[in-house]
Amino acid sequence: MDKASKIYVAGHTGMTGSAVCRELESRGFKNIIVRPSGLLDLRDSKKVQNFFQIEKPDYVLFCAGRVGGIRINSREPASFLYDNLMMAANVIHSSHLSNVKKLCFLGSSCIYPRECPQPMKEEYLLTGPLEPTNEGYAVAKLAGYKMAYFYARQYGMNTISLMPCNLYGKNDHFDLEKAHVLSSLVKRFVDAVELGKDEITLWGTGSAMREFMNVDDFAKAAIMLMEKLDSPEIINVGTGEEISIRELAWKIALATGFKGKIKWDSSMPDGMPRKCLDISKLSSMGFKPEISLEQGIEQMVREYREKKF
Repeated sequence: MDKASKIYVAGHTGMTGSAVCRELESRGFKNIIVRPSGLLDLRDSKKVQNFFQIEKPDYVLFCAGRVGGIRINSREPASFLYDNLMMAANVIHSSHLSNVKKLCFLGSSCIYPRECPQPMKEEYLLTGPLEPTNEGYAVAKLAGYKMAYFYARQYGMNTISLMPCNLYGKNDHFDLEKAHVLSSLVKRFVDAVELGKDEITLWGTGSAMREFMNVDDFAKAAIMLMEKLDSPEIINVGTGEEISIRELAWKIALATGFKGKIKWDSSMPDGMPRKCLDISKLSSMGFKPEISLEQGIEQMVREYREKKF
């Protein structure tokens, strides 16, 4: 990509898309195309094809998606499957019809099998059943990756597919219906401190292991891979380090100043037992994340407190 390239970032208002836009802008890319969902519904194939015919982007970074935590994923699997499947299919197909030079598809580490060997290597994909609590979302992301892969194989389209770990950071959701685990915990603990609570109850047992990456680090990796990677096979993007939800809660409690008791509701699901990526391929390309989890938590606590006041 050169600085004059016309780059379409789908999902620019979301956490990941906005981080990608910031990273592109910081590197001097000036011709970034965006459309809010109110003006372009990516589930509408005719509108998407018309947009591509008019704008003719050189490169596409597909960061759009319907996302949410374990609660809403479990309750609305059909909606998560339909929305994410339609968005991916329309953007990938229209990119092909418009002869886009390169497309980057974003998947998720949740597409790996529930009982996947750890750390999760790229070749472990589709070797076992998915985690039931987010199966609708995972199936849509699997289909999106396979569509990008098959368009590369059948039509010679230049596609890459990135599988990020749990992302968090600037512009994340704090709505408990939509929020991922880290931002939802930040909200719960900040609110508990402000309300003077001496006890907080969290879902699950706290034993599930997760890997977290700041979205600004992910954006750097995504742009690097757009410039260096030319393979439709998936590549994992993460830190390669995991932490239990219980330990994460302790870290957030410390960052927020919560000194009360943390209780765990074991009647609620934990999700996948472990979900740590093997990042050997990414590391071999010279990428290293810069933002520590502790720094990231402090950033999230500040951001949520600023949004509240």
